[in-house]
Amino acid sequence: MTNLHTSEAVTGTGDRSRPRAALPALCATQITSWGIVYYAFPVLNPQITAATGWSTTAITAAFSGALLVSALTGIPVGRILDRRGPRAVMTTGSVLGVIAVLAIAYAPNLAAFTAAWLLAGVAMAASFYQPAFAALTRWWGEDRVRALTVVTLAGGLASTVFAPLTAMLAEHLSWRSTYAVLALLLALVTIPAHALALRGPWPPAPASPSQRDTNSGSVTCSRPFLMLATALTLNSFAMYAVVIALVPLLISRGASPTAAAWALGLGGAGQTLGRALYATLANRTGVTTRTVALITLGGTTTAAFATVSGPFPLLVGIAIAAGMVRGNLTLLQATAVTDRWGTTRYGRLSALLAAPATIASALAPFAGAALAGPLGGYPGLFIALASASAAAALLAAGGTPSRPRHRTDGTSASP
Repeated sequence: MTNLHTSEAVTGTGDRSRPRAALPALCATQITSWGIVYYAFPVLNPQITAATGWSTTAITAAFSGALLVSALTGIPVGRILDRRGPRAVMTTGSVLGVIAVLAIAYAPNLAAFTAAWLLAGVAMAASFYQPAFAALTRWWGEDRVRALTVVTLAGGLASTVFAPLTAMLAEHLSWRSTYAVLALLLALVTIPAHALALRGPWPPAPASPSQRDTNSGSVTCSRPFLMLATALTLNSFAMYAVVIALVPLLISRGASPTAAAWALGLGGAGQTLGRALYATLANRTGVTTRTVALITLGGTTTAAFATVSGPFPLLVGIAIAAGMVRGNLTLLQATAVTDRWGTTRYGRLSALLAAPATIASALAPFAGAALAGPLGGYPGLFIALASASAAAALLAAGGTPSRPRHRTDGTSASP
């Protein structure tokens, strides 16, 4: 982590303006925020259903509602980040996250439970990857890929740490008490970390060599932006539908529920490995080649799940490969704006790019389950999802400006 430096010539402010504790703090808060606000839910969902009598569909819909709110709220949050930096945004997000988790824990009825999750969606927008990526992109300049890699590697451990911790708490406590304990932990880790570690001055946005190239309105209405947004949305839908449908698919292939869960978990380990390799990939490939290749590889692993029935170790190997691709795609999306249009309005442009993809990921679990029957089962579903990834790859080929553009950090972006 100490090697993540950038020169004054790149940032215009120098390393001294960058908070020394920002990177380790964001690593800790991403693990904790994702682990508690996101990954605790699938662990506690069966217990919530059993204890309250609320349907699984209704409970899951509340959680999906949080993701939709996060996508929509991320756009104004991005504007604030561009102007004022991450400290106030992420500290406020942490406070809202604690309030939301406590409200979930003590919700007296389904309506209150759903409202609490919608508040959690606002907290997600202000404390998850998007604001962290905006902070690292502005503070780390040309070294942002390494900084983003470190934080996403840490974030990838959220399920590894908090899924077992949540399950252990749930063995001895009710789901409400478990969420209350997790809310306390969320408060202790994230609020002081964001309030104290993100105190460095917010560097001004790099000067734009061409107003036409970096005006957010002209960019978001451009053909490359719209094609890229559509490609990432299609790919996110396919990717998250695969994650949710993988366990039932493997069970239909003859695996036990425990073995299928292990395969899913090992896919998460592959995701961490994939993120560790992204910087090397970025240094050796152009942005268009990288985008098309990763989306295509994701579709290939999805097609492999549909056509390969065994043996089980081979299916686990495919799960790990799919996880590696997912890990790379997280960083691909984090750098999509800067690789094409620079850093001047990163917060807003990145939020606009991510919003439809986040909505697609929220809808994917329901849509995947609904489509599996008409498509003849999970293998047919995976074939359809692989086709969606193929379409996304074709769109991604047109998602880069046609001529090299000088980025606002002094380098040039080329296809």
